[in-house]
Amino acid sequence: MNDFLIGIGKRLKDIRKKNNLTINELASKANVSNGLVSRIENGRTIPSLPVLLDMIQSLEIDASYFFEGVEKKSSAKFIYLPKDNQQVIEKEVEAEGFKYMHIFSKSLHSLGFEAVLLTIEPNSKREKVITDAWEFKYILKGEVKYIIDNEEIILKEGDSLYFNGKFPHVPVSISDESCIMLVLYFYTA
Repeated sequence: MNDFLIGIGKRLKDIRKKNNLTINELASKANVSNGLVSRIENGRTIPSLPVLLDMIQSLEIDASYFFEGVEKKSSAKFIYLPKDNQQVIEKEVEAEGFKYMHIFSKSLHSLGFEAVLLTIEPNSKREKVITDAWEFKYILKGEVKYIIDNEEIILKEGDSLYFNGKFPHVPVSISDESCIMLVLYFYTA
């Protein structure tokens, strides 16, 4: 079931892009926020059935067509993703100075997994977000202040952080250099 749920966001994004719609246009048509569309497409949340059906209708396609392209359970022993399949993720419109490069997302057995390279530019801005995942951060370059709920942690190159994404959180730029981190999201069924 988890494979199926993770595939919904990817399918939504693929069809939206094929129809040359922006996140804002789809959100407007479906009467939802830009942030919700972004979170669904990037696997940060799963929509309720009425919201999903409104989005499908806004894409002007049949629900049966939508679900044909959603990945079903796999019994694979491993997953390989070549570098050429990586792509930039569109995140919340309100975020400035954040660049997410999607490296990998898949579900194997009952664990969903997504890997992202996040670059945070100096003077970047974003509100706290909530995800339906456990998150692991590894700082590859630079430093950043991470705010989780109301606690602050300074992370420097080589530091790691693991937390429940259901707590409101945001990384904050604290230097005049970019910070690059590996972000791993873990989803359980």
